[in-house]
Amino acid sequence: MTTPAIPTRRRFLKHAAALGAASLLAAGEPRAEAAAAGEQPVKDRWQIGIYTRPWAKVDWRVALDAIAEAGYRYAGLMSTNSKTRLVISAETTPEEAQRVGEECRKRNLRVPSVYGGNIPVAESLEAGIAGMKRLIDNCAACGAANLLMGGIGNEKLYDLYYKAIAETCAYAVEKGVGISVKPHGGLNATGPQCRKTIEKVSHANFRIWYDPGNI
Repeated sequence: MTTPAIPTRRRFLKHAAALGAASLLAAGEPRAEAAAAGEQPVKDRWQIGIYTRPWAKVDWRVALDAIAEAGYRYAGLMSTNSKTRLVISAETTPEEAQRVGEECRKRNLRVPSVYGGNIPVAESLEAGIAGMKRLIDNCAACGAANLLMGGIGNEKLYDLYYKAIAETCAYAVEKGVGISVKPHGGLNATGPQCRKTIEKVSHANFRIWYDPGNI
């Protein structure tokens, strides 16, 4: 009996990209029909885009240019060459976040996700909550749909970290921003560990963001 060949990562990604292109085409047709009929366009079935991480050594505007020029309509805000190494962080002002959103819209890019880095729970729970609210405000200011959290590897700060998230889930709902955590290593590296974080926060506005690179 012949053992079926296991596809390489490159071959799998190439095949997935081809399927993604077809999905975008299928999603675009109802939008065009709705526009022609004067109806409200439906949302894309698949939001296929790129985070700014590959352009971590250059300005985030360069990343947005490249993403738009490649034909994508969605950009995830993550790494850049700023002081914080992030496009949006808890140190970003609402005015700066708003300008980021404007630059995205100039390029016809939507922002489904922002990775904003850490929150200062090492200082106190109150500081962590304040940091979460600043991140949520910045996501709302730039028009991002979801705030992606990377989790925490310090067991001593684990409870404080997720308590700060739990205390701000309702605030995020008011701002129209979802919150998620991704498999990232440390104490949220596996499926069971990620499920534990969801159970700990226990709020419908906090979910898992699948990261195939860390599975």
